[in-house]
Amino acid sequence: MAHFHLAAERLHDVWDNSLPPVLTVDPGDTVTCECVAVSHGAISKETPDGTDLPKSPWRGHPLTGPIAVRGAAPGDVLAIHLQDLQHHGWGFTYCRPGAGLLEDFGPRLKVWHFEGDSAEFKPGIRIPIMPFCGVMGLAPAEPGEHKTAPPGAAGGNMDIRHLTKGATLYLPVQVDGALFSLGDCHAAQGDGEVCITAIEAPMTVTVRFDVLKGETVNGPAFFTPGPLTRADSKGYYCTTGIGPDLHAASQEAVRTMVAHLQNRYGLDRDEAYMLCSVAVDLKISEIVNKPHWVVSAYLPLGVFA
Repeated sequence: MAHFHLAAERLHDVWDNSLPPVLTVDPGDTVTCECVAVSHGAISKETPDGTDLPKSPWRGHPLTGPIAVRGAAPGDVLAIHLQDLQHHGWGFTYCRPGAGLLEDFGPRLKVWHFEGDSAEFKPGIRIPIMPFCGVMGLAPAEPGEHKTAPPGAAGGNMDIRHLTKGATLYLPVQVDGALFSLGDCHAAQGDGEVCITAIEAPMTVTVRFDVLKGETVNGPAFFTPGPLTRADSKGYYCTTGIGPDLHAASQEAVRTMVAHLQNRYGLDRDEAYMLCSVAVDLKISEIVNKPHWVVSAYLPLGVFA
Protein backbone atom coordinates (compact mmCIF):
# COMPACT_ATOMS: atom_id res chain seq x y z
CA MET A 1 0.00 0.00 0.00
CA ALA A 2 1.30 3.43 -0.95
CA HIS A 3 1.38 6.71 0.96
CA PHE A 4 1.03 10.11 -0.71
CA HIS A 5 1.34 13.73 0.41
CA LEU A 6 -1.04 16.30 -1.05
CA ALA A 7 -0.07 19.95 -0.61
CA ALA A 8 -2.66 22.72 -0.45
CA GLU A 9 -1.74 24.03 -3.89
CA ARG A 10 -4.58 23.14 -6.25
CA LEU A 11 -7.65 23.92 -4.18
CA HIS A 12 -11.25 24.19 -5.33
CA ASP A 13 -14.33 25.84 -3.83
CA VAL A 14 -17.27 24.07 -5.53
CA TRP A 15 -18.43 20.48 -6.00
CA ASP A 16 -18.14 19.60 -9.67
CA ASN A 17 -17.66 16.12 -11.15
CA SER A 18 -15.81 17.60 -14.14
CA LEU A 19 -12.90 18.72 -11.93
CA PRO A 20 -9.87 16.55 -12.76
CA PRO A 21 -8.38 14.65 -9.83
CA VAL A 22 -5.17 16.04 -8.38
CA LEU A 23 -4.24 12.53 -7.26
CA THR A 24 -5.33 8.99 -8.09
CA VAL A 25 -4.84 6.22 -5.52
CA ASP A 26 -5.67 2.56 -5.01
CA PRO A 27 -7.92 1.18 -2.27
CA GLY A 28 -5.82 0.76 0.85
CA ASP A 29 -3.57 3.72 0.06
CA THR A 30 -3.14 6.59 2.52
CA VAL A 31 -2.93 10.30 1.75
CA THR A 32 -1.70 13.09 4.01
CA CYS A 33 -3.57 16.23 3.01
CA GLU A 34 -2.69 19.82 3.86
CA CYS A 35 -5.89 21.78 4.53
CA VAL A 36 -6.05 25.57 4.80
CA ALA A 37 -8.40 27.40 7.16
CA VAL A 38 -11.73 28.43 5.71
CA SER A 39 -10.66 32.10 5.37
CA HIS A 40 -7.74 30.99 3.15
CA GLY A 41 -5.32 33.51 4.60
CA ALA A 42 -7.73 36.38 5.18
CA ILE A 43 -7.36 35.63 8.91
CA SER A 44 -4.00 34.56 10.36
CA LYS A 45 -2.65 33.76 13.80
CA GLU A 46 -1.40 37.36 14.01
CA THR A 47 -4.83 38.89 13.31
CA PRO A 48 -5.90 40.81 16.44
CA ASP A 49 -9.24 40.05 18.06
CA GLY A 50 -11.86 42.60 17.08
CA THR A 51 -14.93 43.29 15.04
CA ASP A 52 -13.44 43.95 11.59
CA LEU A 53 -13.93 40.65 9.77
CA PRO A 54 -11.93 40.23 6.55
CA LYS A 55 -13.65 38.32 3.80
CA SER A 56 -12.32 35.18 2.15
CA PRO A 57 -11.66 35.48 -1.59
CA TRP A 58 -13.33 32.11 -2.09
CA ARG A 59 -16.92 31.42 -3.15
CA GLY A 60 -17.12 28.42 -0.84
CA HIS A 61 -14.88 26.33 1.37
CA PRO A 62 -11.33 25.99 0.00
CA LEU A 63 -11.03 22.20 -0.40
CA THR A 64 -8.05 19.93 -0.93
CA GLY A 65 -8.65 17.45 -3.75
CA PRO A 66 -10.33 15.88 -5.61
CA ILE A 67 -8.73 12.49 -4.98
CA ALA A 68 -9.79 9.65 -7.28
CA VAL A 69 -9.87 6.08 -5.95
CA ARG A 70 -9.39 3.40 -8.59
CA GLY A 71 -12.25 0.97 -8.92
CA ALA A 72 -14.82 3.13 -7.09
CA ALA A 73 -18.03 3.29 -9.11
CA PRO A 74 -21.63 4.39 -8.59
CA GLY A 75 -23.35 1.90 -6.29
CA ASP A 76 -20.21 1.36 -4.19
CA VAL A 77 -19.45 2.83 -0.77
CA LEU A 78 -16.21 4.71 -0.17
CA ALA A 79 -14.81 4.22 3.33
CA ILE A 80 -12.61 7.07 4.54
CA HIS A 81 -10.57 6.09 7.60
CA LEU A 82 -9.34 9.12 9.55
CA GLN A 83 -5.88 8.10 10.72
CA ASP A 84 -4.54 11.41 12.01
CA LEU A 85 -5.45 15.09 12.32
CA GLN A 86 -2.76 17.57 13.33
CA HIS A 87 -3.61 21.22 13.97
CA HIS A 88 -1.07 24.00 13.37
CA GLY A 89 -1.33 25.64 16.78
CA TRP A 90 -3.98 28.27 16.17
CA GLY A 91 -7.51 28.91 14.92
CA PHE A 92 -10.31 31.47 14.92
CA THR A 93 -14.02 31.89 15.60
CA TYR A 94 -16.28 34.67 14.40
CA CYS A 95 -19.91 35.63 14.32
CA ARG A 96 -21.53 38.18 12.05
CA PRO A 97 -24.99 39.66 11.60
CA GLY A 98 -27.30 37.76 9.29
CA ALA A 99 -25.50 34.42 9.67
CA GLY A 100 -25.82 31.43 11.95
CA LEU A 101 -28.70 30.23 14.10
CA LEU A 102 -29.20 33.66 15.70
CA GLU A 103 -28.75 36.43 13.16
CA ASP A 104 -28.55 39.47 15.47
CA PHE A 105 -25.05 38.95 16.87
CA GLY A 106 -21.62 40.32 15.91
CA PRO A 107 -19.52 41.18 14.09
CA ARG A 108 -16.91 39.63 16.40
CA LEU A 109 -13.64 37.77 15.83
CA LYS A 110 -11.56 35.70 18.24
CA VAL A 111 -8.17 34.23 17.34
CA TRP A 112 -7.22 31.20 19.46
CA HIS A 113 -3.73 29.98 20.37
CA PHE A 114 -3.62 26.33 21.39
CA GLU A 115 -1.73 25.04 24.41
CA GLY A 116 -1.38 21.28 24.53
CA ASP A 117 -4.80 19.71 24.14
CA SER A 118 -6.88 22.79 24.97
CA ALA A 119 -7.34 26.46 24.11
CA GLU A 120 -8.20 29.38 26.37
CA PHE A 121 -11.40 31.27 25.58
CA LYS A 122 -10.98 33.69 28.49
CA PRO A 123 -9.19 33.31 31.82
CA GLY A 124 -10.92 30.46 33.61
CA ILE A 125 -12.56 29.04 30.45
CA ARG A 126 -10.68 26.42 28.41
CA ILE A 127 -12.01 24.41 25.48
CA PRO A 128 -10.66 20.88 24.91
CA ILE A 129 -9.35 20.34 21.37
CA MET A 130 -10.84 17.48 19.33
CA PRO A 131 -9.80 18.10 15.69
CA PHE A 132 -12.05 17.07 12.80
CA CYS A 133 -12.89 18.03 9.21
CA GLY A 134 -16.04 20.07 8.74
CA VAL A 135 -16.18 19.17 5.04
CA MET A 136 -15.59 15.71 3.59
CA GLY A 137 -17.46 14.62 0.51
CA LEU A 138 -17.58 13.18 -2.97
CA ALA A 139 -18.36 14.75 -6.32
CA PRO A 140 -22.12 14.67 -7.04
CA ALA A 141 -23.68 12.83 -9.96
CA GLU A 142 -25.41 16.00 -11.16
CA PRO A 143 -23.24 17.96 -13.61
CA GLY A 144 -22.15 21.55 -13.09
CA GLU A 145 -20.94 23.53 -10.12
CA HIS A 146 -22.59 23.08 -6.72
CA LYS A 147 -22.06 25.24 -3.64
CA THR A 148 -20.08 23.69 -0.82
CA ALA A 149 -22.18 25.14 2.03
CA PRO A 150 -25.18 22.76 2.06
CA PRO A 151 -24.38 19.08 2.69
CA GLY A 152 -26.00 16.31 0.67
CA ALA A 153 -26.21 12.59 0.08
CA ALA A 154 -22.51 12.44 -0.86
CA GLY A 155 -21.43 14.30 2.28
CA GLY A 156 -19.88 17.75 2.14
CA ASN A 157 -20.26 20.45 4.79
CA MET A 158 -21.68 18.22 7.52
CA ASP A 159 -19.73 19.66 10.49
CA ILE A 160 -20.03 16.36 12.38
CA ARG A 161 -17.62 16.94 15.25
CA HIS A 162 -17.27 13.24 16.08
CA LEU A 163 -15.44 12.48 12.82
CA THR A 164 -12.19 12.64 14.77
CA LYS A 165 -9.02 10.53 14.68
CA GLY A 166 -9.99 6.86 14.54
CA ALA A 167 -13.39 7.50 12.94
CA THR A 168 -14.50 6.09 9.56
CA LEU A 169 -16.85 7.91 7.22
CA TYR A 170 -18.92 5.94 4.69
CA LEU A 171 -20.16 7.77 1.59
CA PRO A 172 -22.18 6.55 -1.41
CA VAL A 173 -20.13 6.86 -4.59
CA GLN A 174 -21.80 9.04 -7.22
CA VAL A 175 -19.27 9.02 -10.09
CA ASP A 176 -16.39 6.82 -11.26
CA GLY A 177 -13.37 7.34 -9.03
CA ALA A 178 -15.51 8.85 -6.25
CA LEU A 179 -13.53 12.15 -6.35
CA PHE A 180 -13.08 12.83 -2.63
CA SER A 181 -12.27 16.28 -1.21
CA LEU A 182 -11.89 17.64 2.31
CA GLY A 183 -11.31 20.85 4.22
CA ASP A 184 -12.93 23.32 6.65
CA CYS A 185 -11.04 21.77 9.57
CA HIS A 186 -12.09 22.55 13.14
CA ALA A 187 -10.15 22.21 16.39
CA ALA A 188 -13.33 22.12 18.48
CA GLN A 189 -17.07 22.61 18.04
CA GLY A 190 -20.35 22.16 19.83
CA ASP A 191 -23.08 20.16 18.08
CA GLY A 192 -24.88 22.75 16.01
CA GLU A 193 -22.01 25.19 15.30
CA VAL A 194 -24.62 27.84 16.09
CA CYS A 195 -22.67 31.04 15.33
CA ILE A 196 -21.68 29.59 11.89
CA THR A 197 -18.04 28.98 12.87
CA ALA A 198 -16.32 26.53 15.20
CA ILE A 199 -12.63 26.93 16.04
CA GLU A 200 -11.62 27.13 12.38
CA ALA A 201 -8.05 25.93 11.91
CA PRO A 202 -5.52 24.90 9.26
CA MET A 203 -4.73 21.23 9.63
CA THR A 204 -2.80 18.25 8.28
CA VAL A 205 -5.11 15.26 7.82
CA THR A 206 -4.16 11.66 6.98
CA VAL A 207 -6.83 9.39 5.50
CA ARG A 208 -6.93 5.84 4.14
CA PHE A 209 -9.44 4.70 1.51
CA ASP A 210 -11.35 1.46 0.99
CA VAL A 211 -13.96 0.68 -1.66
CA LEU A 212 -16.82 -1.44 -0.35
CA LYS A 213 -18.55 -3.46 -3.08
CA GLY A 214 -22.02 -4.80 -2.45
CA GLU A 215 -22.70 -2.45 0.46
CA THR A 216 -25.24 0.37 0.40
CA VAL A 217 -25.72 3.63 2.25
CA ASN A 218 -28.25 6.21 1.08
CA GLY A 219 -26.31 9.04 2.69
CA PRO A 220 -23.34 9.60 4.98
CA ALA A 221 -22.82 7.08 7.78
CA PHE A 222 -19.92 6.85 10.18
CA PHE A 223 -18.18 5.04 13.00
CA THR A 224 -16.73 7.14 15.81
CA PRO A 225 -14.49 5.71 18.52
CA GLY A 226 -15.62 8.05 21.32
CA PRO A 227 -15.64 9.50 23.87
CA LEU A 228 -18.05 12.07 22.51
CA THR A 229 -16.51 14.88 24.54
CA ARG A 230 -13.43 15.51 26.66
CA ALA A 231 -15.25 18.08 28.83
CA ASP A 232 -17.51 15.59 30.60
CA SER A 233 -15.95 15.82 34.06
CA LYS A 234 -18.29 18.19 35.89
CA GLY A 235 -21.74 17.59 34.42
CA TYR A 236 -23.85 19.93 32.33
CA TYR A 237 -26.10 22.94 32.66
CA CYS A 238 -28.90 22.68 30.09
CA THR A 239 -31.49 24.99 28.63
CA THR A 240 -34.44 24.02 26.44
CA GLY A 241 -36.58 25.28 23.61
CA ILE A 242 -40.06 23.83 23.10
CA GLY A 243 -42.41 24.30 20.17
CA PRO A 244 -43.68 22.97 16.84
CA ASP A 245 -40.58 24.10 14.88
CA LEU A 246 -37.17 22.54 15.58
CA HIS A 247 -35.31 25.57 14.23
CA ALA A 248 -37.25 27.98 16.43
CA ALA A 249 -36.89 25.66 19.42
CA SER A 250 -33.13 25.54 18.84
CA GLN A 251 -33.03 29.33 18.74
CA GLU A 252 -34.93 29.52 22.02
CA ALA A 253 -32.59 27.05 23.74
CA VAL A 254 -29.50 28.95 22.59
CA ARG A 255 -30.87 32.40 23.48
CA THR A 256 -31.61 31.15 26.98
CA MET A 257 -28.10 29.72 27.21
CA VAL A 258 -26.58 33.00 26.02
CA ALA A 259 -28.45 34.82 28.80
CA HIS A 260 -27.23 32.26 31.35
CA LEU A 261 -23.60 32.69 30.27
CA GLN A 262 -23.92 36.45 30.53
CA ASN A 263 -25.51 36.37 33.97
CA ARG A 264 -23.52 33.53 35.52
CA TYR A 265 -20.07 34.03 33.99
CA GLY A 266 -19.98 37.70 33.04
CA LEU A 267 -19.51 37.14 29.31
CA ASP A 268 -20.72 39.77 26.92
CA ARG A 269 -23.41 38.87 24.41
CA ASP A 270 -21.16 37.97 21.48
CA GLU A 271 -18.71 36.06 23.69
CA ALA A 272 -21.56 33.96 25.08
CA TYR A 273 -22.84 33.19 21.58
CA MET A 274 -19.41 32.14 20.31
CA LEU A 275 -18.86 29.94 23.37
CA CYS A 276 -22.16 28.21 22.54
CA SER A 277 -20.84 27.52 19.04
CA VAL A 278 -17.57 25.92 20.16
CA ALA A 279 -18.72 24.09 23.32
CA VAL A 280 -22.53 23.72 23.67
CA ASP A 281 -24.27 20.67 22.18
CA LEU A 282 -27.79 20.87 20.78
CA LYS A 283 -29.80 17.68 21.18
CA ILE A 284 -33.28 16.67 20.10
CA SER A 285 -34.58 15.51 23.45
CA GLU A 286 -38.09 14.63 22.28
CA ILE A 287 -39.85 14.54 18.91
CA VAL A 288 -42.82 12.20 19.44
CA ASN A 289 -45.37 14.29 21.32
CA LYS A 290 -47.17 16.43 18.76
CA PRO A 291 -47.46 19.34 18.32
CA HIS A 292 -44.35 20.35 20.31
CA TRP A 293 -40.79 19.09 20.19
CA VAL A 294 -38.00 19.65 22.73
CA VAL A 295 -34.47 20.84 21.90
CA SER A 296 -31.92 20.95 24.73
CA ALA A 297 -28.64 22.89 24.80
CA TYR A 298 -25.95 21.16 26.90
CA LEU A 299 -23.19 23.33 28.39
CA PRO A 300 -20.29 21.17 29.69
CA LEU A 301 -19.24 22.64 33.03
CA GLY A 302 -15.82 21.05 32.58
CA VAL A 303 -14.74 24.02 30.41
CA PHE A 304 -14.79 26.27 33.49
CA ALA A 305 -11.91 26.35 35.96
